[in-house]
Order: sequence, then structure tokens, then C-alpha cells
Amino acid sequence: MPSAPALPLLRAAHPRQAVGTATVLAAGAAVAGRPLREVALVGATVLVGQAVLGWLDDLAGRDRDARRRPGRPLPAGLVDPGTVWFAVACGVLLVVPLAVANGRSAALAYLASLAVAAVGDRLLHARPLSFVPWVVSFALYPAFLAYGGWGGVGTSTPPTAVMTGLAAALGLAVHVLLALPGLVDDHEEGERSLPMVLALRTGTPRLLLTTSVVTGLLAVAVLIAGQTVGLA
Repeated sequence: MPSAPALPLLRAAHPRQAVGTATVLAAGAAVAGRPLREVALVGATVLVGQAVLGWLDDLAGRDRDARRRPGRPLPAGLVDPGTVWFAVACGVLLVVPLAVANGRSAALAYLASLAVAAVGDRLLHARPLSFVPWVVSFALYPAFLAYGGWGGVGTSTPPTAVMTGLAAALGLAVHVLLALPGLVDDHEEGERSLPMVLALRTGTPRLLLTTSVVTGLLAVAVLIAGQTVGLA
């Protein structure tokens, strides 16, 4: 059986996306005025959750990666699928109590976002509705932050509709942006995700420019809304 060094297992977790998402949500908690320990809890919860999603993504897509990116840890044989499944199980056992430590409502919001991302992406990845898991999971992030607290005691204040809507729109933009590098392979395999449909109509360069601008504008809008309307 192939060995399972830590580095290939870490690569299979999509660490850049995991760290980036955790950093953004922890920063959101800090901007909302949460204490440092709660900011750290938010970051840890999201980091573990995103690692689980990364491992599940590589497990589900290992046959596709073998055709497109044979250097990835699983198709390259650098880590055994059973080891990755074990990491997923450990991650789930860790992320559930971490989420609950943020408060019951916050935990429901974040764990629901993970479930939607994990299941929805598997079912809709190559379909025009591929954006749905991204929109829904991102829309749940403000609820995770707004209801969050410490020691399992959250708040009862719901997120504002403005922040929820902006987060959902940002999820759509991020989905398109992250899908662009793989559109050539997607087209060759007959996949028809929303980014593919849009690229066929507008052209990939124009879609890249438009999506980059929209993503930047939405990020600025989230910051402005956070300072004016507020998170909750």
C-alpha cells in the first residue's frame, strides 16, 4: 500500500482554499467586534470544515484528476484513499464539537453549509445548476457569524438580509472564478456547469474579466455593509 506522508494528505485538503476561507470568516468575526477567542474559534471551525470538503472533493474526483491532473496526491498514489477517508472521519469528529462551541444556531448554520457544499457539488457539479451549492453555503456564513458565541452559547440575533444576499452573490462569483481554469477540460468531457454555459456565450477572457471585477465589487460591498448595515 502507498505510504501516507503528511504533505500529500495536506495537499489533498486544498489548503489554500481552506486557509483563505477560514481567514476571511475569522476576519468577518473580528470586524463584527467578536472577542479574540471567538475569532480564533471561528477560524479553527472553518479551517477544519474546509479541509473535510477538500478531502471529499479529491476522493470524489480522483478519476477525473487522473485524467486531468495526474500529479494530485490520490491519482499519483502518494496517499491511499482509505487514509483520506480516515482523515475525513477525524475531521468530522473534530468540526462538529468546534461548530457546537460557537452556539447551537451557529453550528446548525455552518454544518448545513458543509452538507450543502459536499452533497450539492457532487450532484450538480457538471450541470447548469452547479451554482446552487455555492450560493446556499455562502448565504449561511453570515448566520454562522451572527449567531456565534463562545462555549456553546450563541446569540439569537439573525443576520441582516443585506449581508446574506451579498454573501450569496459572492458565492456565485467565486464559483465562476474558481471554475474558469478547468473549463477546457470540462468542455472536452461534455460538462455543462453554469460557468461553462456562460463561457460559451461570452468567451472565457471576457468572463474572467467580468467575474473578477464583480467579485472585487462584492467584496467591497460586504465590507461597506458590515460597517453600515451591520452583520446582525
